[in-house]
Amino acid sequence: MEVPTISRLAELGRSQLPSLLKMDPLFSNPDLPFPKNLVGTMMAARKPGLIALFDVDGTLTAPRKDVTPKMLEFMRELRKVVTVGVVGGSDLVKISEQLGSSVIDDYDYVFTENGLVAHKDGKLIATQSLKSFLGEDKLKNHDEFSNNEFINFTLHYIADLDIPIKRGTFIEFRSGMLNVSPIGRNCSQEERDEFEKYDKVHGIRTKMISVLREKFPHLNLTFSIGGQISFDVFPQGWDKTYCLRYLEDFNEIHFFGDKTYKGGNDHEIYESELTIGHSVTSPDDTVQQCTALFLGNQAKGQ
Repeated sequence: MEVPTISRLAELGRSQLPSLLKMDPLFSNPDLPFPKNLVGTMMAARKPGLIALFDVDGTLTAPRKDVTPKMLEFMRELRKVVTVGVVGGSDLVKISEQLGSSVIDDYDYVFTENGLVAHKDGKLIATQSLKSFLGEDKLKNHDEFSNNEFINFTLHYIADLDIPIKRGTFIEFRSGMLNVSPIGRNCSQEERDEFEKYDKVHGIRTKMISVLREKFPHLNLTFSIGGQISFDVFPQGWDKTYCLRYLEDFNEIHFFGDKTYKGGNDHEIYESELTIGHSVTSPDDTVQQCTALFLGNQAKGQ
């Protein structure tokens, strides 16, 4: 079948656009810039009451990789049509490394650490932390989430793991969560990739979470697999749905994420009754789905 031209795509409706996009080499080659002519023919005023909210790893970028110029261009054009936000489990430093140092200005909303740190229109609007949530006394006494027994047990478990490679920084304490990595966060990108493959076969993280959940039921913790090498541990309710409290002005919240399965760090917000969930397989898939949803309707009127 002949590959359609940009002008032809602009004439097509929402139902035909997704399949045709897959045929266009402009969308399959990450080194080519996003076709501005296509977006330009579809632009219209922002849709009120609607926001498109995106996970980072596996959705806007490859895991722990930098965002491509093509995706940045697409997000800029998408913001002309809908309000756009991002929500990730990492802190602002790590998300800035992937999405750029101007990330809080490039998106309408930026929620880091699942929304415990919230930015709107480039300004900090709210923060939450384990210290303020539990209180200084509880932290000092190692009660509840910061339980010293939990830390010690986790480190002993990792020490006894029989896996090909171990590096350093097995537990990282963030503002609102613990990040646990069986291989250690000090591993190289190549080692990350290898562990991810190994984990898919042997279920290292899944088995570890099962043990921790059984050992510490009284702590009321949520365990959430994210990225390639780790999982997050946080109080129940502090998953990505936490950020939704800042989006009460929107009556249509579209969430896009890749780890939407049970146990994945996108699952709760994907399944939330407050969102319309979209499961994606890659950044290219994100572009295709968003084009069909938010830009395809504009094409009908061209």
